[in-house]
Amino acid sequence: MFSTQIRDVDDFNPRRRRTLWNTPAASMLTTTTHTIRYPTSRKGHASAHQLSAKFEDLYGFMVEGNVDDVNVLNDVREKIREQGRVWWAVEASKGANWYLQPRISSNGGEGVISVTSLKLSVLTNTITLRRLIRKGVPPVLRPKVWLSVSGAAKKRSTVPETYYDELIRATEGKTTPATLQIDHDLPRTFPCHPWLNSEDGQAALRRVLVGYSFRDSEVGYCQGLNYVAALLLLVMKTEEDAFWMLAVLLENVLVNDCYTDNLSGCHVEQRVFKDLLAKKCPRIAAHLEAMGFDVSLVATEWFLCLFSKTLPSETTLRVWDVLFNEGAKVLFHVALAIFKMREEDLLRIQHIGDVIDILQTTAHHLYDPDEFLTFAFDKIGSMTTNTITKERKKQETVVMAELDQRIRRLSSLKMDG
Repeated sequence: MFSTQIRDVDDFNPRRRRTLWNTPAASMLTTTTHTIRYPTSRKGHASAHQLSAKFEDLYGFMVEGNVDDVNVLNDVREKIREQGRVWWAVEASKGANWYLQPRISSNGGEGVISVTSLKLSVLTNTITLRRLIRKGVPPVLRPKVWLSVSGAAKKRSTVPETYYDELIRATEGKTTPATLQIDHDLPRTFPCHPWLNSEDGQAALRRVLVGYSFRDSEVGYCQGLNYVAALLLLVMKTEEDAFWMLAVLLENVLVNDCYTDNLSGCHVEQRVFKDLLAKKCPRIAAHLEAMGFDVSLVATEWFLCLFSKTLPSETTLRVWDVLFNEGAKVLFHVALAIFKMREEDLLRIQHIGDVIDILQTTAHHLYDPDEFLTFAFDKIGSMTTNTITKERKKQETVVMAELDQRIRRLSSLKMDG
């Protein structure tokens, strides 16, 4: 663990606390359709749904889709406005920052209160907050709400205010295997995003990733974290807030050891997901097993990148809204839903490559987060955190035995060599 050395606050770089970039959502949401191209058919005509458009989404990503996709995103923007009005109305009724009060946490993190001290007002606020979060946190409120419900604000309060700046100063000029890999991955992290592909954007992302690699040397850096941290920067607006969200995510929200060298936690999650697929979607699971398709071919990236490379940005962030409030069970809901919603198509497919194509294409076009998350919760059914925890414990024993066997086999090969 990094040990802090207290310095005068004036020594610190103010860039790390000021707003790094502004999303369209920071003010009023506006639709920006940049170009529309008209693909020509053999007769020189194109139907309306075939028209191709490039447009910028709420977080600055350029998206290419058809006119139907544009219309869906316009509807999503309007729903975000409506949901914002709902949040403001609740705040007017309950008072400013009502969601920062003690609550019952289904995530099992900071802010948990005992049942014996439960008050009706706390229960009411918890239920209200859960319902609101499932409907989506307005982009302008996400930084404050995420810091609160995830436990990141509480975690930051346990160290000196200068912790992050001191950590960054302590890492300057140092080279480790983690920093080398981070430098390699920076240009490949959402390269089409104008700010993330800029000098300032990559510098900010590097500081967050390098800083965390020094905070937790067991995790260091794992590919996938670059995409997660990049999206956190776009949402949280400041490096320090993004850093603490990354810390609480890895240390409290996700299963242990997801990003360590042997990825044991990730292997556990893949096994849990495979078992859940067999229970929730038995026909799909049986068909894919008969084909010899391993679900980890697609699900590994989903879980390591938390769908940031898979789903459209606002849909990803709606998943993260629930993730930070209710825990990692939402990741299983989402992964199962992507399979379930294309069940009939998957059952007709006979080639592994076609399975990957249909899952990726489906996920990339899930522009309506309300429709998708309703499907993920209603069609997949209930999955309690306790059920998933029990399944993880069972799979952890198997995974660790397999990893131990692999290490023994590699050691034997080295000795024979």
